[in-house]
Amino acid sequence: MTDTQRVTLAEIAAEAGVSLATMSKVLNGRSDVAPATRTRLEEHLARHGYTRRAGAQRSDYIELVFHELESSWSMEVIEGVEEVAHAAGLSVVLTVSGDRHAPSADWIDGVLRRRPLGVVLVFSDIAPHRREKLRSRGIPFVIVDPAGDPAPDVPSVGSANWSGGLMATRHLIELGHRRIAAISGPEDMMCSLARLDGYRSAMNAAGIPIDPALVRFGDFHPAGGEAIARELLSLPERPTAIFAGSDLQSLGVISAASAAGLQVPRDLSIVGYDDIPLSQWLSPQLTTVHQPLRRMGEEATRLALRLADGAPVETLRMDLATHLVVRESTAPPA
Repeated sequence: MTDTQRVTLAEIAAEAGVSLATMSKVLNGRSDVAPATRTRLEEHLARHGYTRRAGAQRSDYIELVFHELESSWSMEVIEGVEEVAHAAGLSVVLTVSGDRHAPSADWIDGVLRRRPLGVVLVFSDIAPHRREKLRSRGIPFVIVDPAGDPAPDVPSVGSANWSGGLMATRHLIELGHRRIAAISGPEDMMCSLARLDGYRSAMNAAGIPIDPALVRFGDFHPAGGEAIARELLSLPERPTAIFAGSDLQSLGVISAASAAGLQVPRDLSIVGYDDIPLSQWLSPQLTTVHQPLRRMGEEATRLALRLADGAPVETLRMDLATHLVVRESTAPPA
């Protein structure tokens, strides 16, 4: 910290009526400050636009934050982050916090104490006041965004979910299917809605009526996919194809089909989403939409490092292309 910054920080502390030591504790994320005092001093720092000098006390690691670890899906992102970090001579620290929308409230205090070189968050977004805390401490952050739609000023890397849903459904239509079901993810996730919008667009473009009974919201996990597929396959007029919305949900759909005495793809075609490594080892191998999870992790880490170095960034939002991978789980209807 330069002398000018020390004077500025001292002036802010004097204005707030606290000691420089107390102001430093807040600035460094220390826990031994009363919550009301912390909030008041944060407001003073924000009002003065105080920002820690970029590059000061640089650490040697990137912090990667998930709300949960699902091995096959999460590992793709982790490997992408690790590859770029390793090439830059950095380590990766993995943190699990919060829910799918944002990290928990206590995470921000911890990361301010740890002061990583940068943070990659696999969440829908991060609250505005927490963004400002990170920015004021010179900790760049990037959201890997397979789930949400972060604010325009939030650095993020996402993928083309609408196009993925469109391609999956169009593939089934081109095979001759007309009674096509869609199991998306949670209704409060933007990626779920975007994939479903892609499904609807393909059906509408083909002039195929959409039966509301065939459109369901799931949880992106095998058990949820199986439960919904059992309901769909027990309908008086069952679907001949299911766009499962995720590879993990596809596992559940395959299980439900087997329990119903149906063979994939002879009796039921299935398209997944994500193209996790497991999709190649199923029997039959899964037709799916490739979401570039590994590259999303790579690009998010590169962006975080550029921000940490103060390098110019052309755009804060990057959307990577998805594409259809046709394997063995789809065929024309019998």
